[in-house]
Amino acid sequence: MDIVRAITGMNPVLQALLATIFTWFMTALGAAGVFLQKEPSRRTLDMMLGFAAGVMIAASYWSLLAPAIEMSEGGSLPAWVPATSGFLLGAFSLRLADKVIPHMHPKLLGGGKDHIEGVKTSWHRSILLVAAITLHNIPEGLAVGVAFGAVGAGLESADLAGAVALAIGIGIQNFPEGLAVSVPLRREGITRMRAFWYGQLSGIVEPMAGVLGAALVLIAKPILPYALAYAAGAMIFVVVEELVPESQTSGHSHAATMGAMIGFAVMMTLDVALG
Repeated sequence: MDIVRAITGMNPVLQALLATIFTWFMTALGAAGVFLQKEPSRRTLDMMLGFAAGVMIAASYWSLLAPAIEMSEGGSLPAWVPATSGFLLGAFSLRLADKVIPHMHPKLLGGGKDHIEGVKTSWHRSILLVAAITLHNIPEGLAVGVAFGAVGAGLESADLAGAVALAIGIGIQNFPEGLAVSVPLRREGITRMRAFWYGQLSGIVEPMAGVLGAALVLIAKPILPYALAYAAGAMIFVVVEELVPESQTSGHSHAATMGAMIGFAVMMTLDVALG
């Protein structure tokens, strides 16, 4: 694979940075949908949200949990302990962040009320919206960074092609996330350029989280199974808490479900074929 050959031999932190720059770019590409003359239909958006959910579920198992369990075999603790504890810690951490950090989950294309979480604040709606997507992009960037860090740490169950497959999958599902920020902002009367700016800004946290994840794994190799499972737990939390409910509430549940099935199949194919 050309991409794998191109980055072979690079420092794992640099690899993680390049990979998460790609995932940020895909967020920006999705946010650029605000420049289209016609707004996407709710059915299309629900299918895209379902697709993102499917990708994240598949990535959580094949790229994160399964390697975490494999790495833990033969250790001093049962193999399920690092995976289970890391997975639950990832979910609980994101739930805590949801309760503390002010952010808003909008009704994307009309109907119902926006849902604001976190401590009370005077932040503008646009900042609250960007905060919501940014918060949920952290585990995605962390997952990519940890995957490349695992390769750099020389673990047998980790390979560069698998880390690249994870980055590609996360990048694909970031497209609807960028759109989910820019479209509601545009509907509120914000200019297309500002809506795009806020949309792409929500993904900039991924390179930061990716570099941090790779560096931590290289420094403290024993935490790797926990870190992989942590990222998986955080991503599954986002899927169950946000993506699936949002995609199923507007009368297009069948389209959203098929989107999830396709997303799962795409990510599974990427990981099995390249990993």
